[in-house]
Amino acid sequence: MSYAPFPHEINELSRKVLGHAYHVHTVLGPGLLESAYKECLFYEIAKTGICIEKEKAMPLVYKEIKLDAGYRVDLFVENKLIVEIKSTDALTDIHAAQVLTYLKLSGCRVGLLVNFNVTHLKNGIRRLIL
Repeated sequence: MSYAPFPHEINELSRKVLGHAYHVHTVLGPGLLESAYKECLFYEIAKTGICIEKEKAMPLVYKEIKLDAGYRVDLFVENKLIVEIKSTDALTDIHAAQVLTYLKLSGCRVGLLVNFNVTHLKNGIRRLIL
């Protein structure tokens, strides 16, 4: 199975979101709660006019039923990009699996997993593609 290359638009959107994430991390540093980083990143992205939703509900569709199972994406950008925020000692496979699940539920192909609890943010970023 081959996939077409990602449109320039999604790569540019990812770059912008990560630029804002770097700014938030530079201002706040590591060691705060996930909710603080989420609110600040939401603020930074929203003020640029980019369409962004916080705590976006992702229903689970099983066969012919739609279940509100309580899945919520931290940030949903332009209805194209999932951003999951963490503030933990290390990212694990379960964090990546969570983003992949959100990608499946949303129909998106690209997600960013961002752990702000690191000295250098570049070490806390994972881009996941479905």
